[in-house]
Amino acid sequence: MPATYQWSGKTTKGAITSGEMVAGTKDEVIAQLRRKNITATAVTEKSETKKGLLGGLGLGAKVSDKDIVVFTRQFSTMIDAGLPLVQGLEILSEQVENKALAKNLTVIKADVESGSTYADALRKHPKIFSELYVNMVAAGEAGGILDTILNRLAAYIEKAMKLKKKVKGAMIYPAVVSGIAVAVIAVIMIFVVPTFSKMFATLGGTLPLPTRIVVGMSSFIAGIGGLIVVGVIVGIVVSIAQIRKTEKGKKVIDSILLKLPIFGILLRKVAVAKFTRTLGTLISSGVPILDGLEITAKTAGNKVIEYAIMDVRQAVSEGKTLEEPLAKSKVFPPMVTHMIAVGESTGALDAMLGKIADFYDDEVDNAVANLTAMMEPLLMVFLGGAVGFIVVAMYMPIFKLVTLIK
Repeated sequence: MPATYQWSGKTTKGAITSGEMVAGTKDEVIAQLRRKNITATAVTEKSETKKGLLGGLGLGAKVSDKDIVVFTRQFSTMIDAGLPLVQGLEILSEQVENKALAKNLTVIKADVESGSTYADALRKHPKIFSELYVNMVAAGEAGGILDTILNRLAAYIEKAMKLKKKVKGAMIYPAVVSGIAVAVIAVIMIFVVPTFSKMFATLGGTLPLPTRIVVGMSSFIAGIGGLIVVGVIVGIVVSIAQIRKTEKGKKVIDSILLKLPIFGILLRKVAVAKFTRTLGTLISSGVPILDGLEITAKTAGNKVIEYAIMDVRQAVSEGKTLEEPLAKSKVFPPMVTHMIAVGESTGALDAMLGKIADFYDDEVDNAVANLTAMMEPLLMVFLGGAVGFIVVAMYMPIFKLVTLIK
Protein backbone atom coordinates (compact mmCIF):
# COMPACT_ATOMS: atom_id res chain seq x y z
CA MET A 1 0.00 0.00 0.00
CA PRO A 2 1.17 3.57 -0.63
CA ALA A 3 2.64 5.47 2.31
CA THR A 4 3.48 9.08 3.10
CA TYR A 5 7.22 9.83 3.07
CA GLN A 6 9.00 12.87 4.48
CA TRP A 7 11.98 13.88 2.37
CA SER A 8 14.71 16.45 2.26
CA GLY A 9 17.19 17.17 -0.53
CA LYS A 10 19.21 19.66 -2.55
CA THR A 11 18.26 21.42 -5.76
CA THR A 12 20.69 21.85 -8.66
CA LYS A 13 21.51 25.28 -7.25
CA GLY A 14 22.45 23.81 -3.87
CA ALA A 15 19.37 25.04 -2.01
CA ILE A 16 18.05 22.80 0.80
CA THR A 17 14.40 21.78 0.36
CA SER A 18 12.03 19.32 2.02
CA GLY A 19 8.44 18.08 1.90
CA GLU A 20 6.10 15.10 1.93
CA MET A 21 5.18 12.69 -0.85
CA VAL A 22 2.82 9.71 -1.21
CA ALA A 23 4.49 6.73 -2.91
CA GLY A 24 4.75 2.96 -2.81
CA THR A 25 8.43 2.78 -1.82
CA LYS A 26 11.38 5.02 -0.90
CA ASP A 27 12.92 4.33 -4.32
CA GLU A 28 9.83 5.79 -6.01
CA VAL A 29 10.19 8.96 -3.91
CA ILE A 30 13.86 9.28 -4.89
CA ALA A 31 13.00 8.70 -8.57
CA GLN A 32 10.25 11.34 -8.53
CA LEU A 33 12.56 13.85 -6.83
CA ARG A 34 15.27 13.14 -9.40
CA ARG A 35 12.82 13.99 -12.19
CA LYS A 36 12.29 17.32 -10.44
CA ASN A 37 16.06 17.89 -10.36
CA ILE A 38 16.25 17.32 -6.61
CA THR A 39 18.91 15.09 -5.07
CA ALA A 40 17.40 13.29 -2.05
CA THR A 41 19.49 13.42 1.12
CA ALA A 42 16.95 11.76 3.46
CA VAL A 43 13.69 9.85 2.89
CA THR A 44 11.73 8.47 5.86
CA GLU A 45 8.26 7.04 6.14
CA LYS A 46 5.97 9.33 8.09
CA SER A 47 5.14 8.04 11.57
CA GLU A 48 1.76 6.36 11.85
CA THR A 49 1.40 7.26 15.56
CA LYS A 50 -0.30 10.58 14.86
CA LYS A 51 -3.28 8.98 13.15
CA GLY A 52 -6.68 9.58 14.65
CA LEU A 53 -8.91 6.89 16.11
CA LEU A 54 -10.51 5.98 12.78
CA GLY A 55 -7.15 5.85 11.05
CA GLY A 56 -5.65 3.71 13.79
CA LEU A 57 -8.48 1.22 13.52
CA GLY A 58 -8.25 1.16 9.74
CA LEU A 59 -11.80 2.45 9.38
CA GLY A 60 -12.72 4.49 6.34
CA ALA A 61 -9.67 3.19 4.41
CA LYS A 62 -11.55 0.67 2.28
CA VAL A 63 -12.24 1.56 -1.35
CA SER A 64 -15.81 0.57 -2.19
CA ASP A 65 -17.29 -0.37 -5.57
CA LYS A 66 -19.17 2.93 -5.54
CA ASP A 67 -15.88 4.86 -5.21
CA ILE A 68 -14.49 2.95 -8.20
CA VAL A 69 -17.61 3.62 -10.29
CA VAL A 70 -17.51 7.38 -9.61
CA PHE A 71 -13.76 7.56 -10.32
CA THR A 72 -14.10 5.49 -13.52
CA ARG A 73 -16.93 7.63 -14.92
CA GLN A 74 -15.12 10.89 -14.11
CA PHE A 75 -11.88 9.63 -15.63
CA SER A 76 -13.71 8.45 -18.75
CA THR A 77 -15.21 11.95 -19.19
CA MET A 78 -11.76 13.54 -18.85
CA ILE A 79 -10.19 11.15 -21.40
CA ASP A 80 -13.09 11.77 -23.79
CA ALA A 81 -12.55 15.55 -23.40
CA GLY A 82 -8.91 15.14 -24.48
CA LEU A 83 -7.13 15.51 -21.13
CA PRO A 84 -3.81 13.62 -20.85
CA LEU A 85 -3.79 10.58 -18.54
CA VAL A 86 -1.39 12.14 -16.03
CA GLN A 87 -3.38 15.36 -15.74
CA GLY A 88 -6.65 13.48 -15.29
CA LEU A 89 -5.14 11.29 -12.55
CA GLU A 90 -3.69 14.34 -10.80
CA ILE A 91 -7.06 16.13 -10.78
CA LEU A 92 -8.93 13.07 -9.51
CA SER A 93 -6.33 12.27 -6.83
CA GLU A 94 -7.00 15.71 -5.37
CA GLN A 95 -10.79 15.61 -5.54
CA VAL A 96 -11.83 12.02 -4.69
CA GLU A 97 -13.33 11.78 -1.20
CA ASN A 98 -11.83 8.38 -0.32
CA LYS A 99 -8.32 9.03 1.06
CA ALA A 100 -7.07 5.51 0.35
CA LEU A 101 -8.09 5.81 -3.31
CA ALA A 102 -6.50 9.27 -3.50
CA LYS A 103 -3.16 7.91 -2.24
CA ASN A 104 -3.23 5.04 -4.73
CA LEU A 105 -4.06 7.40 -7.62
CA THR A 106 -1.03 9.52 -6.70
CA VAL A 107 1.21 6.44 -6.98
CA ILE A 108 -0.47 5.40 -10.25
CA LYS A 109 0.12 8.88 -11.66
CA ALA A 110 3.81 8.66 -10.75
CA ASP A 111 4.09 5.25 -12.48
CA VAL A 112 2.44 6.58 -15.65
CA GLU A 113 4.77 9.60 -15.58
CA SER A 114 7.76 7.27 -15.37
CA GLY A 115 6.70 5.45 -18.56
CA SER A 116 4.35 2.65 -17.42
CA THR A 117 1.09 2.04 -19.24
CA TYR A 118 -2.06 2.88 -17.30
CA ALA A 119 -2.97 -0.84 -17.11
CA ASP A 120 0.46 -1.78 -15.74
CA ALA A 121 0.21 0.98 -13.15
CA LEU A 122 -3.23 -0.30 -12.06
CA ARG A 123 -1.95 -3.89 -11.88
CA LYS A 124 0.22 -2.93 -8.88
CA HIS A 125 -2.94 -2.30 -6.82
CA PRO A 126 -4.89 -5.61 -6.99
CA LYS A 127 -6.87 -4.90 -3.81
CA ILE A 128 -8.53 -1.92 -5.51
CA PHE A 129 -8.49 -2.71 -9.23
CA SER A 130 -9.49 -6.27 -10.10
CA GLU A 131 -7.93 -8.36 -12.85
CA LEU A 132 -11.05 -7.82 -14.92
CA TYR A 133 -10.68 -4.04 -14.56
CA VAL A 134 -6.98 -4.09 -15.47
CA ASN A 135 -7.42 -6.35 -18.53
CA MET A 136 -10.26 -4.25 -19.89
CA VAL A 137 -8.16 -1.08 -19.45
CA ALA A 138 -5.26 -2.80 -21.26
CA ALA A 139 -7.61 -3.70 -24.15
CA GLY A 140 -8.90 -0.12 -24.22
CA GLU A 141 -5.38 1.32 -24.35
CA ALA A 142 -4.35 -1.08 -27.12
CA GLY A 143 -7.46 -0.26 -29.18
CA GLY A 144 -7.39 3.49 -28.53
CA ILE A 145 -10.88 3.41 -26.98
CA LEU A 146 -10.02 3.85 -23.31
CA ASP A 147 -12.90 6.28 -22.63
CA THR A 148 -15.44 3.80 -24.08
CA ILE A 149 -13.97 0.93 -22.07
CA LEU A 150 -14.06 2.96 -18.86
CA ASN A 151 -17.73 3.78 -19.41
CA ARG A 152 -18.41 0.09 -20.05
CA LEU A 153 -16.52 -0.82 -16.89
CA ALA A 154 -18.51 1.63 -14.78
CA ALA A 155 -21.79 0.21 -16.15
CA TYR A 156 -20.60 -3.34 -15.45
CA ILE A 157 -19.61 -2.55 -11.84
CA GLU A 158 -22.95 -0.81 -11.22
CA LYS A 159 -24.90 -3.84 -12.49
CA ALA A 160 -22.71 -6.17 -10.42
CA MET A 161 -23.42 -4.02 -7.34
CA LYS A 162 -27.19 -4.22 -7.98
CA LEU A 163 -26.98 -8.00 -8.36
CA LYS A 164 -25.02 -8.32 -5.10
CA LYS A 165 -27.55 -6.07 -3.34
CA LYS A 166 -30.45 -8.26 -4.52
CA VAL A 167 -28.80 -11.42 -3.20
CA LYS A 168 -27.95 -9.78 0.14
CA GLY A 169 -31.56 -8.60 0.43
CA ALA A 170 -32.82 -12.12 -0.23
CA MET A 171 -30.55 -13.54 2.48
CA ILE A 172 -30.87 -10.80 5.11
CA TYR A 173 -34.68 -10.66 5.35
CA PRO A 174 -35.32 -14.29 6.40
CA ALA A 175 -32.21 -14.22 8.61
CA VAL A 176 -33.45 -11.14 10.51
CA VAL A 177 -37.01 -12.45 10.93
CA SER A 178 -35.71 -15.87 12.03
CA GLY A 179 -33.36 -14.19 14.52
CA ILE A 180 -36.22 -12.16 16.00
CA ALA A 181 -38.40 -15.28 16.24
CA VAL A 182 -35.68 -17.24 18.04
CA ALA A 183 -34.99 -14.30 20.39
CA VAL A 184 -38.69 -13.95 21.30
CA ILE A 185 -39.07 -17.68 21.98
CA ALA A 186 -35.82 -17.73 23.99
CA VAL A 187 -37.00 -14.82 26.20
CA ILE A 188 -40.33 -16.57 26.85
CA MET A 189 -38.65 -19.89 27.65
CA ILE A 190 -35.93 -18.42 29.91
CA PHE A 191 -37.83 -15.69 31.79
CA VAL A 192 -41.60 -16.21 31.47
CA VAL A 193 -42.08 -20.00 31.65
CA PRO A 194 -40.03 -20.46 34.89
CA THR A 195 -42.44 -18.08 36.68
CA PHE A 196 -45.39 -20.25 35.70
CA SER A 197 -43.55 -23.48 36.58
CA LYS A 198 -42.87 -22.21 40.14
CA MET A 199 -46.54 -21.39 40.54
CA PHE A 200 -47.57 -24.84 39.26
CA ALA A 201 -45.12 -26.52 41.66
CA THR A 202 -46.95 -25.00 44.66
CA LEU A 203 -50.29 -26.34 43.41
CA GLY A 204 -49.14 -29.97 43.19
CA GLY A 205 -50.84 -32.58 41.03
CA THR A 206 -50.01 -33.77 37.56
CA LEU A 207 -49.53 -31.16 34.84
CA PRO A 208 -50.92 -31.69 31.30
CA LEU A 209 -48.47 -33.20 28.77
CA PRO A 210 -48.00 -29.98 26.68
CA THR A 211 -47.19 -28.07 29.88
CA ARG A 212 -44.67 -30.68 31.00
CA ILE A 213 -42.99 -30.51 27.56
CA VAL A 214 -42.70 -26.70 27.68
CA VAL A 215 -41.48 -26.68 31.31
CA GLY A 216 -38.88 -29.36 30.50
CA MET A 217 -37.62 -27.42 27.48
CA SER A 218 -37.48 -24.23 29.53
CA SER A 219 -35.42 -25.90 32.27
CA PHE A 220 -33.05 -27.32 29.65
CA ILE A 221 -32.56 -23.99 27.80
CA ALA A 222 -32.27 -21.89 30.97
CA GLY A 223 -29.67 -24.31 32.38
CA ILE A 224 -26.72 -25.95 30.73
CA GLY A 225 -28.75 -26.73 27.62
CA GLY A 226 -28.58 -23.10 26.47
CA LEU A 227 -24.80 -23.18 26.64
CA ILE A 228 -24.77 -26.47 24.71
CA VAL A 229 -26.97 -25.01 21.95
CA VAL A 230 -24.80 -21.87 21.68
CA GLY A 231 -21.66 -24.02 21.68
CA VAL A 232 -23.01 -26.24 18.90
CA ILE A 233 -23.93 -23.20 16.76
CA VAL A 234 -20.52 -21.58 17.29
CA GLY A 235 -18.83 -24.91 16.54
CA ILE A 236 -20.73 -25.30 13.27
CA VAL A 237 -19.88 -21.74 12.17
CA VAL A 238 -16.19 -22.15 13.05
CA SER A 239 -16.04 -25.55 11.34
CA ILE A 240 -17.55 -24.17 8.13
CA ALA A 241 -15.10 -21.24 8.21
CA GLN A 242 -12.17 -23.64 8.62
CA ILE A 243 -13.42 -25.94 5.85
CA ARG A 244 -13.78 -22.98 3.46
CA LYS A 245 -10.10 -22.17 3.93
CA THR A 246 -9.20 -25.22 1.84
CA GLU A 247 -9.76 -25.49 -1.91
CA LYS A 248 -11.57 -28.83 -1.61
CA GLY A 249 -13.69 -27.58 1.30
CA LYS A 250 -14.82 -24.52 -0.66
CA LYS A 251 -15.89 -26.71 -3.55
CA VAL A 252 -17.87 -29.08 -1.29
CA ILE A 253 -19.71 -26.23 0.48
CA ASP A 254 -20.40 -24.35 -2.77
CA SER A 255 -21.73 -27.57 -4.30
CA ILE A 256 -24.11 -28.03 -1.35
CA LEU A 257 -25.28 -24.42 -1.63
CA LEU A 258 -26.14 -24.85 -5.32
CA LYS A 259 -28.22 -27.96 -4.48
CA LEU A 260 -30.36 -26.29 -1.78
CA PRO A 261 -34.10 -26.39 -2.64
CA ILE A 262 -34.83 -22.63 -2.74
CA PHE A 263 -31.59 -20.73 -2.28
CA GLY A 264 -29.72 -23.06 -4.66
CA ILE A 265 -31.91 -22.02 -7.61
CA LEU A 266 -31.37 -18.36 -6.75
CA LEU A 267 -27.58 -18.79 -6.46
CA ARG A 268 -27.45 -20.64 -9.79
CA LYS A 269 -29.32 -17.82 -11.54
CA VAL A 270 -26.99 -15.27 -9.94
CA ALA A 271 -23.98 -17.29 -11.17
CA VAL A 272 -25.32 -17.43 -14.74
CA ALA A 273 -26.06 -13.69 -14.75
CA LYS A 274 -22.58 -12.89 -13.44
CA PHE A 275 -20.82 -15.27 -15.86
CA THR A 276 -22.59 -13.97 -18.97
CA ARG A 277 -22.32 -10.30 -17.94
CA THR A 278 -18.60 -10.55 -17.16
CA LEU A 279 -17.64 -12.59 -20.24
CA GLY A 280 -19.79 -10.45 -22.55
CA THR A 281 -18.24 -7.23 -21.21
CA LEU A 282 -14.70 -8.60 -21.63
CA ILE A 283 -15.26 -9.89 -25.18
CA SER A 284 -16.95 -6.68 -26.32
CA SER A 285 -13.96 -4.76 -24.92
CA GLY A 286 -11.50 -6.71 -27.03
CA VAL A 287 -10.15 -9.11 -24.40
CA PRO A 288 -9.26 -12.52 -25.98
CA ILE A 289 -11.76 -15.30 -25.24
CA LEU A 290 -9.26 -17.46 -23.31
CA ASP A 291 -8.20 -14.55 -21.09
CA GLY A 292 -11.86 -13.60 -20.67
CA LEU A 293 -12.80 -17.09 -19.50
CA GLU A 294 -9.90 -17.18 -17.04
CA ILE A 295 -10.86 -13.80 -15.54
CA THR A 296 -14.54 -14.80 -15.43
CA ALA A 297 -13.66 -18.01 -13.58
CA LYS A 298 -11.64 -16.13 -10.97
CA THR A 299 -14.49 -13.68 -10.33
CA ALA A 300 -17.25 -16.35 -10.25
CA GLY A 301 -17.46 -16.42 -6.44
CA ASN A 302 -18.34 -20.13 -6.44
CA LYS A 303 -15.74 -22.91 -6.77
CA VAL A 304 -18.08 -25.25 -8.67
CA ILE A 305 -18.78 -22.52 -11.26
CA GLU A 306 -15.08 -21.60 -11.34
CA TYR A 307 -13.96 -25.16 -12.12
CA ALA A 308 -16.69 -25.52 -14.75
CA ILE A 309 -15.56 -22.33 -16.52
CA MET A 310 -11.90 -23.42 -16.38
CA ASP A 311 -12.91 -26.75 -17.98
CA VAL A 312 -14.69 -24.76 -20.70
CA ARG A 313 -11.53 -22.68 -21.19
CA GLN A 314 -9.45 -25.83 -21.59
CA ALA A 315 -11.88 -27.19 -24.19
CA VAL A 316 -11.91 -23.90 -26.12
CA SER A 317 -8.09 -23.85 -26.13
CA GLU A 318 -8.26 -27.25 -27.82
CA GLY A 319 -10.40 -25.83 -30.62
CA LYS A 320 -13.93 -26.61 -29.40
CA THR A 321 -16.83 -24.16 -29.30
CA LEU A 322 -18.23 -22.78 -26.04
CA GLU A 323 -21.53 -24.67 -26.30
CA GLU A 324 -20.25 -28.25 -25.99
CA PRO A 325 -18.17 -27.90 -22.77
CA LEU A 326 -20.80 -25.61 -21.22
CA ALA A 327 -23.51 -28.20 -21.79
CA LYS A 328 -21.25 -30.99 -20.49
CA SER A 329 -20.59 -29.10 -17.23
CA LYS A 330 -24.28 -29.54 -16.14
CA VAL A 331 -23.98 -26.19 -14.35
CA PHE A 332 -25.55 -23.92 -16.95
CA PRO A 333 -29.17 -24.33 -18.14
CA PRO A 334 -29.80 -25.64 -21.69
CA MET A 335 -31.29 -22.29 -22.76
CA VAL A 336 -28.00 -20.54 -21.93
CA THR A 337 -25.86 -22.99 -23.90
CA HIS A 338 -28.20 -22.87 -26.93
CA MET A 339 -28.24 -19.05 -26.97
CA ILE A 340 -24.43 -18.97 -26.69
CA ALA A 341 -24.22 -21.41 -29.62
CA VAL A 342 -26.41 -19.05 -31.69
CA GLY A 343 -24.20 -16.11 -30.67
CA GLU A 344 -21.06 -17.97 -31.75
CA SER A 345 -22.51 -19.04 -35.11
CA THR A 346 -23.73 -15.51 -35.92
CA GLY A 347 -20.55 -13.77 -34.71
CA ALA A 348 -22.47 -11.78 -32.09
CA LEU A 349 -21.41 -13.64 -28.95
CA ASP A 350 -20.94 -10.51 -26.82
CA ALA A 351 -24.42 -9.20 -27.68
CA MET A 352 -25.99 -12.61 -26.98
CA LEU A 353 -24.19 -12.85 -23.61
CA GLY A 354 -25.54 -9.40 -22.73
CA LYS A 355 -29.10 -10.51 -23.55
CA ILE A 356 -28.71 -13.64 -21.42
CA ALA A 357 -27.37 -11.51 -18.54
CA ASP A 358 -30.34 -9.10 -18.80
CA PHE A 359 -32.77 -12.04 -18.83
CA TYR A 360 -31.20 -13.63 -15.75
CA ASP A 361 -31.06 -10.28 -13.94
CA ASP A 362 -34.86 -10.21 -14.29
CA GLU A 363 -34.98 -13.86 -13.20
CA VAL A 364 -33.02 -12.98 -10.05
CA ASP A 365 -35.48 -10.14 -9.36
CA ASN A 366 -38.41 -12.54 -9.66
CA ALA A 367 -36.69 -15.22 -7.58
CA VAL A 368 -35.93 -12.73 -4.78
CA ALA A 369 -39.53 -11.43 -4.83
CA ASN A 370 -40.93 -14.98 -4.75
CA LEU A 371 -38.55 -16.01 -1.99
CA THR A 372 -39.50 -13.02 0.16
CA ALA A 373 -43.22 -13.58 -0.48
CA MET A 374 -42.92 -17.26 0.45
CA MET A 375 -40.64 -16.86 3.49
CA GLU A 376 -42.75 -14.16 5.16
CA PRO A 377 -45.90 -16.25 5.81
CA LEU A 378 -43.81 -19.35 6.68
CA LEU A 379 -41.83 -17.45 9.30
CA MET A 380 -44.98 -15.82 10.69
CA VAL A 381 -46.69 -19.23 10.95
CA PHE A 382 -43.63 -20.65 12.72
CA LEU A 383 -43.41 -17.75 15.20
CA GLY A 384 -47.14 -17.64 15.81
CA GLY A 385 -47.41 -21.41 16.18
CA ALA A 386 -44.47 -21.66 18.60
CA VAL A 387 -45.61 -18.76 20.81
CA GLY A 388 -49.23 -19.96 20.65
CA PHE A 389 -48.26 -23.48 21.74
CA ILE A 390 -46.26 -22.11 24.70
CA VAL A 391 -49.11 -19.81 25.80
CA VAL A 392 -51.75 -22.55 25.56
CA ALA A 393 -49.47 -25.02 27.39
CA MET A 394 -48.96 -22.54 30.23
CA TYR A 395 -52.65 -21.74 30.63
CA MET A 396 -53.94 -25.33 30.46
CA PRO A 397 -53.25 -26.00 34.20
CA ILE A 398 -54.95 -22.70 35.08
CA PHE A 399 -58.05 -23.65 33.06
CA LYS A 400 -58.02 -27.08 34.77
CA LEU A 401 -57.74 -25.45 38.21
CA VAL A 402 -60.69 -23.14 37.51
CA THR A 403 -62.78 -26.15 36.43
CA LEU A 404 -61.92 -28.03 39.64
CA ILE A 405 -62.81 -24.99 41.78
CA LYS A 406 -66.21 -24.72 40.06
